[in-house]
Amino acid sequence: MLSPAEIERHNEEAKAVWAAYHAGDPIRVPVILETDSRFFLLDNEELNPDGRLSYEVYSNDANIMMDFQLKAAEWRAFNVAPYCDDPAGMPEKFTVTVDTQRYFDAGFFGAPVKYFEGQTPDTEYILDGDKKNLLFDQGLPDPLTGGVFAHFHQLYEVMDERIQRGFTYKGRPVELAPFGLGTDGPITVATNLRGTELYMDCIKDPDYVHQLLDFIVEGTIARIRAHRRFFGLPERTKKWAYADDNIEMISTKMVREFALPAHRKLNEALATGEWISIHLCGNATHHFKLLRDELGVKSFDTGFPIDFDWVREQVGPDVEILGGPRITLLLQGTPEEVVAETKRILKTDIVNGRFILREANDLAPGTPKENMRAMYETARKYGWYKEDHRFK
Repeated sequence: MLSPAEIERHNEEAKAVWAAYHAGDPIRVPVILETDSRFFLLDNEELNPDGRLSYEVYSNDANIMMDFQLKAAEWRAFNVAPYCDDPAGMPEKFTVTVDTQRYFDAGFFGAPVKYFEGQTPDTEYILDGDKKNLLFDQGLPDPLTGGVFAHFHQLYEVMDERIQRGFTYKGRPVELAPFGLGTDGPITVATNLRGTELYMDCIKDPDYVHQLLDFIVEGTIARIRAHRRFFGLPERTKKWAYADDNIEMISTKMVREFALPAHRKLNEALATGEWISIHLCGNATHHFKLLRDELGVKSFDTGFPIDFDWVREQVGPDVEILGGPRITLLLQGTPEEVVAETKRILKTDIVNGRFILREANDLAPGTPKENMRAMYETARKYGWYKEDHRFK
């Protein structure tokens, strides 16, 4: 664990790195490490010994969800933050939220949630086989309380009431963050509802695919707008981030035919167009230039594997790329292997433009701290753009 002096030095450097990056004149490649609840719930003996707290219990009890998030945030501040450019040490305040996991999109449209031992929750297909028109017959769900969102709002009310009564954690204030403001993307949601039959539909029944995507987009826009109003936020924002991992599964021709119209409708309804960011797991880099040109995407959060030199050549220096060593290497490799891969990435053309180094994508449960440290210290050694700005 870092000493108070080391925490102060770490935070000073991280603050300077981010300030320079956001000013458009980076001094070092910034480093982030993403952790969601599975990193803390699954295979973390310090926070959840023997996996005693299951996802099912965590997801259905607001107080348990809240308490575990606070414990995890404190643990992260001392065990993950020192190995990236996050503020380390005890936070001045803590933030909790309703953890909607990755099932929220399909769950909003009525897909039932299933819990699996040692895994994150997921939903079942509800449009497979001859049920493909089920949602059209039912109509759009309520934008605030459709499907699983009725449960999410119940959790939110319990958390909010607890905070309003003056709840604090370790003497620090606790704030409640909004939920329901994002989406995993039209093609991905359609896949989660219809299954892999969707891709045969693209060939055999394209009119159905367009109808399904229009339905999903209309419902998603209504949900996000309703939650923005609920939380006192503008209906259209200057910065807008979303995802659509499953466009990796379709050709560029199909992206043009099916994905682009859906994405364009979504983006125009929810964003002003000043800063659009998209997360794409897997290797969807062959679509990046198209998404930049057609949708104005300015930031790509990548999965793995990607060719960093080729990506920079395709999108140019002004487009932000987030990426780095694959999570399996960080989980299973040696520190020496992590160092070698991080150095390799930092020597590619990806650094000749806006670039943020991160795990690709989301730290796996059980990732050794030594490997997080190896990636970060390699960036601190080889990731400087300006030698005279190097922190000692």
